[in-house]
Amino acid sequence: MGLNKQQLTDIQTLGIRWFDMDEYDLNRKGGAGPTDHKAFNFSNQTTMVPIFNEQVKQSNYSATYSDNKEQVLIYQNDELVDKATIPSQPNFYKLSTADGIPYSKIATLHSKNVLATTVFQKCVRYGNRDTSCQFCAIEESLKNGTTIAHKKPEQLAEVVKAAVELDGISQMIMTTGTPNLKDRGAKMLLDSAKAVKAVVDIPLQVQCEPPEEDFWFQALKDVGVDAIGMHLEAVSQRVREAIMPGKASVPMSRYISAYKAAVKVFGRGNVSTYILAGLGDTEEEILSVSEMLIDLGVYPFVVPFTPVAGTPLENYPMPDPNMLKRIFSTLGPLLKEKMMTSDSLKAGCAKCGACSSMKSYE
Repeated sequence: MGLNKQQLTDIQTLGIRWFDMDEYDLNRKGGAGPTDHKAFNFSNQTTMVPIFNEQVKQSNYSATYSDNKEQVLIYQNDELVDKATIPSQPNFYKLSTADGIPYSKIATLHSKNVLATTVFQKCVRYGNRDTSCQFCAIEESLKNGTTIAHKKPEQLAEVVKAAVELDGISQMIMTTGTPNLKDRGAKMLLDSAKAVKAVVDIPLQVQCEPPEEDFWFQALKDVGVDAIGMHLEAVSQRVREAIMPGKASVPMSRYISAYKAAVKVFGRGNVSTYILAGLGDTEEEILSVSEMLIDLGVYPFVVPFTPVAGTPLENYPMPDPNMLKRIFSTLGPLLKEKMMTSDSLKAGCAKCGACSSMKSYE
């Protein structure tokens, strides 16, 4: 018994019907990035699985706690296929800053040993649906009161120090909403990274849109940043303009030039991008762009799109898991051939691998 990589891809694409909805434990609901997920510890990988959206009700996978609550029983078509555990709430969640802000509103546990934060929980594109990314829920957690708008560098340093000491955090990821159309968040990330690296020495990835000028990459490196993510989300201009019209104004050519400049600074693989499969790009388009990125030294982290409540795409269909399997079956061996596997990366979402089964195909 145990999930194979194909079944793992199924549950990340289709989700799991969770029968103990009053007991969430570690989960992500609202906010930036892939969300509305629950963390499951399988034998050798922590995996974020969609459980909250309406589409999950159609999944042929389900889960419930065992009688003693020590394990989660995973079923496929009512047949028991695996047992998992649920990561417990980290110890640093019990703490607050001197001015009373819970640490969990400043940074959160992802997977089982990754600390993540959205430094700026707003975006210049978000308030206008003519410019916002149609899948994004970055400000929803702010509206719900589960985070704060701007995490100050000193707050982040305080929280990450506690998370490392109390919970054995092994890497950190800093993302941000886009605060302006010039540096696109690079300055905020630089200040935050400098403060964090002054108190702990753990691998750190930052994520933002490509800044207008390339000097930011070396500046980030100089304060201790180990890796950077600049996320395409969609790979064809057709889908970019339809799904994320504001981000589409930053041309693909700028992404490519930024990737080349960043690879020179951070090295092959330590520059990455998110690609959300299921937004409308064809399988061939995703593969073509991903193979081009690998040649540039950029890790294309392909993730199944998950509809999120409160966004224009909340009723959008989940992607076909067979498409993801074919994409992963091509890219996994290619990454291994190019010696750019997730385990070789210094930090970031692709190294963590909780939001996509892609690393199991390497």
